[in-house]
Amino acid sequence: MHAQDGHFYMTSIIFSLLEGLILVLRAFHLAILFSPCILMAPFADSLGIEFRRSWLRIVRLTLEKAGPAFIKWGQWAAARPDLFPNDLCNELAELHTKAPAHSFAYTKSTIEKAFGRNLTEIFDKFEEEPAASGSVAQVHQATLRFRYPRQRVKPILVAVKVRHPGVGEAIRRDFTLINLFAKVSKFIPTLKWLRLDESIQQFTVFMMSQVDLAREAANLSRFIYNFRHWKDVSFPKPLYPLVHPAVLVETYEHGESILQYIDKFNGHEHIKTALAHIGTHALLKMLLVDNFIHADMHPGNILVREVRSKSSGKSLFKSRPHVIFLDVGMTAELSKKDRDNILEFFKAVALRDGRSAAECTLRLSNKQNCPYPEAFIEEVDNTFKFWDSDEGDFIHPADCMQQMLEQVRRHRVNIDGNICTVIVTTMVLEGWQRKLDPEYDVMQTLQTLLFKVDWVDSLFYTIEGLMAP
Repeated sequence: MHAQDGHFYMTSIIFSLLEGLILVLRAFHLAILFSPCILMAPFADSLGIEFRRSWLRIVRLTLEKAGPAFIKWGQWAAARPDLFPNDLCNELAELHTKAPAHSFAYTKSTIEKAFGRNLTEIFDKFEEEPAASGSVAQVHQATLRFRYPRQRVKPILVAVKVRHPGVGEAIRRDFTLINLFAKVSKFIPTLKWLRLDESIQQFTVFMMSQVDLAREAANLSRFIYNFRHWKDVSFPKPLYPLVHPAVLVETYEHGESILQYIDKFNGHEHIKTALAHIGTHALLKMLLVDNFIHADMHPGNILVREVRSKSSGKSLFKSRPHVIFLDVGMTAELSKKDRDNILEFFKAVALRDGRSAAECTLRLSNKQNCPYPEAFIEEVDNTFKFWDSDEGDFIHPADCMQQMLEQVRRHRVNIDGNICTVIVTTMVLEGWQRKLDPEYDVMQTLQTLLFKVDWVDSLFYTIEGLMAP
């Protein structure tokens, strides 16, 4: 037993030394990779617009090369205009997430290890070439083998997500280094206000939800239940028991990207208007009724199917859109206090009440470290007064929020991650819906619902009545 214990301790020491060596080499590699960004950063504001654009592009390309943890951090940072400049957020929003596909042999072994069965026992057909490959996983199309062979049923087309090899270990190592930098940043005065240590903890939760495919399956099940009465909104259905942290089998959803309707499809105004209404009311239901928000509602995660109406005959409105939300790994939930604060914030923005909006913003963090809160309130109030004047009347409420987040950053106002995620999700949704239907005002719809006298009691029935069959 003493010999076995000695062997165990020796093995543990060797593995710890190897892990430490790998971390040192990784840190050295990242230092070289990020050195151009770091060296250019002090001059990004002083050498002109073209130099800054070049620097922003290099930051994005460096994050893409640094691996999945940094790509996901960049995507997360793109949704934090309260922490980072607007042009940096816009650049990071373009992060390229495609990654080289891993081999079919690895896909096959991962699926068989996860479910304890041969691939051919689970699927009738399985496309060896992935339909898509991202920074964390790749997706294959397959046909599910029915459990009872003698029964004739329609084949079930499925999407099979398989996590890339080594992603979990690589992300864990990178998080160790990122956490170390975040802890050091607390002692750097220019970075202390960012609360990087706390922000990294929030990002870690987001990242783990992206890596753990079983968590995404749980989120899908919850969204499906929440929208069970809606005829115009759906989500892919996870096919239990074929769910594992490294593999997720879900229904394959057909449809066109909503970008096709935003950028093209002229002459489909009734479809575009309907899409704007569906998207708005879906978000309002998530925020105001369910308190469970899809926090990654950019157009790339939304599909549209046109459903033919049997009763329409020769009517002009012979089809209606059906919206499918994908990739629900990133979600947000708010405490009652945060929910009340953010609703008061939206009310103030809708009414263009600058002082109330600024005071609500200062309450959007449990640890507010704004050095000069009165100066922040005064500046926001003056800006809103301009927006409420005849000269500023043309400015849209969503643009007000965007500019206000820039003021939040400059005045070093802290906003908790989940709350900022909800605000940015609303702005992203409003952005693509304004392109679908310029006449449709998301903020006006929100204002109409929030200012009902009995909105707390009637809101559920209001939204369900608007969208249910």
